[in-house]
Amino acid sequence: MGDPYDEGIVEVDDPSHHEISTRPEPVRLRGVGNVTVFGLNNRFSSDFPLALVGKVASEEFEATIGRINEYLGHTVPLNIKWLLCGCLCCCCTVGCSLVPVVYLNKRTKVRLEKALSWENSRLYHKLGMHWRLSREQCTDINMKEYVLFVEFLSKEDIYSPD
Repeated sequence: MGDPYDEGIVEVDDPSHHEISTRPEPVRLRGVGNVTVFGLNNRFSSDFPLALVGKVASEEFEATIGRINEYLGHTVPLNIKWLLCGCLCCCCTVGCSLVPVVYLNKRTKVRLEKALSWENSRLYHKLGMHWRLSREQCTDINMKEYVLFVEFLSKEDIYSPD
């Protein structure tokens, strides 16, 4: 026979102790340029999204997009030239002439991710935001493109017990 007080213990699931995450949806910035090479567009819109009002200054947002667009403005035309050259020589080189285009596109993507990482550590993580470059399926056509996401980081609850 056990203790009579232990038999009637029922644990109640109290919803006040659960952590409720109310992070807003990430802001999606699609490319608006007129040229896309391997899913990478040649520019992003510098229009300030309404979801970022009160979270970051419009000047900082425009400066970040300006840096990204400046880099894309230098690299995407070079990728196009190499793509055209690779397509012209594709039959003679058995497809090996397209390797530089793939390498340049990968290098562009890595450099954009490094630039976004620098922007995140410099400013956006302090504001509770995180920029990332992600590949996403287009809605209207069967193609994937690179999209910028501005995600909101969850705030740590410093008043909850350990």
